[in-house]
Amino acid sequence: MKKALITGITGQDGSYLAELLLDKGYEVHGLIRRSSSFNTGRIDHIYQDPHTPNPKLFLHYGDLTDGVNMTNLIHQIQPTEVYNLGAQSHVQVSFTMPQYTAQVDAVGAVALLESIRASGVQCRYYQASTSELYGSTPPPQNEDSVFRPRSPYAAAKLMAYWSTVNYREAYGVHATNGILFNHESPRRGETFVTRKITRAVAKIATGSKEKLYLGNLDATRDWGFAKEYVESMWLMLQQKQSGDYVVATGVGATVRDFAQIAFEHVGLNYKDYVEVDKRYVRPTEVDALVGDPSKAEKILGWKAKTHWKALTKLMVDADIEKIKSKS
Repeated sequence: MKKALITGITGQDGSYLAELLLDKGYEVHGLIRRSSSFNTGRIDHIYQDPHTPNPKLFLHYGDLTDGVNMTNLIHQIQPTEVYNLGAQSHVQVSFTMPQYTAQVDAVGAVALLESIRASGVQCRYYQASTSELYGSTPPPQNEDSVFRPRSPYAAAKLMAYWSTVNYREAYGVHATNGILFNHESPRRGETFVTRKITRAVAKIATGSKEKLYLGNLDATRDWGFAKEYVESMWLMLQQKQSGDYVVATGVGATVRDFAQIAFEHVGLNYKDYVEVDKRYVRPTEVDALVGDPSKAEKILGWKAKTHWKALTKLMVDADIEKIKSKS
């Protein structure tokens, strides 16, 4: 039986990946941070009590910044696949917490890679990389495009990217970078712009009188469905040779476009509700990120099925349903 260790299992991607691997018969181990309040909402539906016969999902307390803890877990679990999805993943927050972001996203990745190397455990490693690496490089961006990070988050992820390449080349670790462009879902964190929009639309559509404050409405992004994107992660680690892959839809849209479709889906005009607040504009903006997923399509056989308009409507519907279920 294959064993997988997922850091960031309680996040959007981690929860979808855990579902996928459990369906494929894996024994899944997840890293969670100790908290005085419950932070496992996204995986409560797949949680298995360790006292039940033959559980397949196990949760372990730990933190990417604790290298000793990570080494001990690698030894204890003996995973066949490691998916490093844990991160401080909010770009805007990285400007106010640059040191913490670097510690988790950059140094944490190195600590995990070194734990794998030092342990001698023969496993395959997936590093969650990001389209933010490209920064000011114009689209379409592919695996050969120049990296020009424009935030502390992107800079930290750049170190993690090259560390993954280095461990692959220096030590023969089967280590892969997944350069995933923006991927969203009803499980997306509520402070990310797409979910911020769909939650506001859902509340307004169900009677709330409020405004939606956003930053740069002209920023262009390539938005896909997270549930589909985690399959690409798994496919990468099934390849004989490790490598790096762009995962995207290849279609771009602005924040304004996303908001317009979200409001139109409930019969409203976004111009009546959206206002720009300069506090949400980044100190260094990334104008356009649109990926070229040709390599992933050719080698992995992966292709996005859900594009941004359908995704927007799916998320609005989910947020409306969530509000109604609570009333």
